[in-house]
Amino acid sequence: MTELDSSVSGAGDTRAPARRPKRPGRQDWSSWPEYNAAATGFRGYWYPVTWSSHVNGKPLAVTLCGEKIALVRDNGKVHALHDRCPHRGVPLSFGDQQFPGTLSCPYHGWTFRLGDGELCAVITDGPESRICGKVRVQTYPVDERLGMVWVYVPLAGEEPHSLDSQLPEELLGNSFMLGGRIEPRTGNWRFACENGFDEGHAKYLHRTSLWRLFKPMPTWNITRIVPEGRWIYRVQDEVHWEADFPGVGRWTTKRWWKFQPPKETFNLGNTGKPKKVDPVIESYGFPGFASLAMPGMLRIAYPGFIHYEFYVPVDADHHQYVGVMVNFTEGWKSLGFYAKYLGAIRWLFHGQFSGQDAWMVDVTDAPPEKLYRPDVSLTAWRTLAEEETAKKRAEIGAK
Repeated sequence: MTELDSSVSGAGDTRAPARRPKRPGRQDWSSWPEYNAAATGFRGYWYPVTWSSHVNGKPLAVTLCGEKIALVRDNGKVHALHDRCPHRGVPLSFGDQQFPGTLSCPYHGWTFRLGDGELCAVITDGPESRICGKVRVQTYPVDERLGMVWVYVPLAGEEPHSLDSQLPEELLGNSFMLGGRIEPRTGNWRFACENGFDEGHAKYLHRTSLWRLFKPMPTWNITRIVPEGRWIYRVQDEVHWEADFPGVGRWTTKRWWKFQPPKETFNLGNTGKPKKVDPVIESYGFPGFASLAMPGMLRIAYPGFIHYEFYVPVDADHHQYVGVMVNFTEGWKSLGFYAKYLGAIRWLFHGQFSGQDAWMVDVTDAPPEKLYRPDVSLTAWRTLAEEETAKKRAEIGAK
C-alpha cells in the first residue's frame, strides 16, 4: 500500500512527467469573451417571442434569455411581467385578471398592476393590506411588429431603443406580404445563428432537401465578409459547381433533371444569377445575399423575396426558431404569394429544409472546434457580436 502511494505521488520517480497529447483546433471561445458568456443571449435587444394572435386575456408563459415571463393582453395592449409571484414563487402565468389592468396570482390573490408591476391588492388580506405598494414584480417593454409580440430584455435597467431601429430597413415603409413559422428547438441559439450564416453547410447538408430538388447547389465557393452599417455580408467572388478531389474523385450536385447552373458569379440568391429582381430588393443593393446583424438576425435575399431568421434565446440548451418570408407586394398579388406560401413554401422551406438545420443545431457540440477556410463567416460574426456588445455597454454605462 505504501509502495502504491509512493508511485502515485511521484516520490522517488526521476522520470519526466508524461506529456498530454495536444488537441487540435480551438479549445474554447476565450477570444470572444462576450460571445462566450452569451449562452442565454445578448441583453439590451428586442426579441420576437410569439405571434400576436396567440396573446389574449389569458396569461401566456414564455422564457427569454433565461428569464421566465408572463404575457397578457389588456385593453388591446400586451404586457410582460416576470413570471413569479414574490410571495411563494408561484408562476403568475397560472393566474388571471380579476380586475382590469391587473394580473392576480392563483395562490393567494396577490394582484399586480400590469403597467408597472406594483402590488395593488391582496385579495386574501382584505382591502387594507399593508403590503400593498411595497412589493413589485419586474415588467418588460413590449411592442408588436410583423404580426409578432416583441419583448425587450434590458442589459442594465436602461430604456429600450425603438424596435424599428433594430428591424431590417427594408421592412419599414414598404408594403409586403408575410408568412412565417415559430417553433421551439433544442440546441443553443448561437449554434442556430452560426448555422444560418455558415458559408459551407448549405451546399452539402441541403443537397437532399425537396426545396432544392430541381436546383443544383455549388460544390465550393470563394467568399469574403463585407461589413456595411450594422450588418455583415457574405460576398461570393467565385462559385464552383463541381470539382475533382485528388485521390477521391469528382463531386457535383448537377443532375439531368436539375436546371443548368450559370457560368457567372452571382450575389443574390444561392443557386444562380436571376433574370428578374424585385424592384424593392434591387433598390437596396445588398452586397451579398446572406447578411447578419445583432442580436442574431439573419437575412437571405432572393430575387423575388427575402427570408429572415431570428434566433431567440430561451436558455443555454433551447431557442426559438422564428422564420419569416416576405414578398414585397400588395393587393391581389399578395393573395397569390400567401396561397403559394401556405400550399408549398411553409412545408418545403420552413419545414423540411429548415428541419435539416434544426437537426445539425441539436447535435452540434462546440467548442472545442477545428475551423476551416469557409468559417470566416463564423469568426466575423463572433467579432461583430463582441464589438457591438462593447459599444452597447459604453452607451449605457454598464460594466
